[in-house]
Amino acid sequence: MKIQQRINHQRLKHIIDSYRLMGDEADAFDAYVKELSSQYPHGLLELALVETLAKSWLSIPMKKGVAFLSAAHNRLKQWQLDQKTLDAADIGLTPSQFSQITGLDPQVAFAALKVPALPTQSAVE
Repeated sequence: MKIQQRINHQRLKHIIDSYRLMGDEADAFDAYVKELSSQYPHGLLELALVETLAKSWLSIPMKKGVAFLSAAHNRLKQWQLDQKTLDAADIGLTPSQFSQITGLDPQVAFAALKVPALPTQSAVE
């Protein structure tokens, strides 16, 4: 695994572990994260996870496990349907909010908005 891939993996793991998003479905959750990681730019996946997390706080009990990832995946699909290139206005949080929620550098995630790299519709179905 290359160093950048390891860093990206650690960033996702940090978000997932910090909020115990895996739930009780470790194997299915890991497989789904790997699938999403292979289909979407890393930064967009981070943004979708954190935006879904922020929206999930309004639900009691909060979604976790595969249900949580499914909601994040739906957000990614919605971005894909809306347009090929995203900008900060399309994301439901600011870089500052991202940083407050995750403790991570938001520029790494928000840099993905500058790259028109969303997969085609057939890749996500």
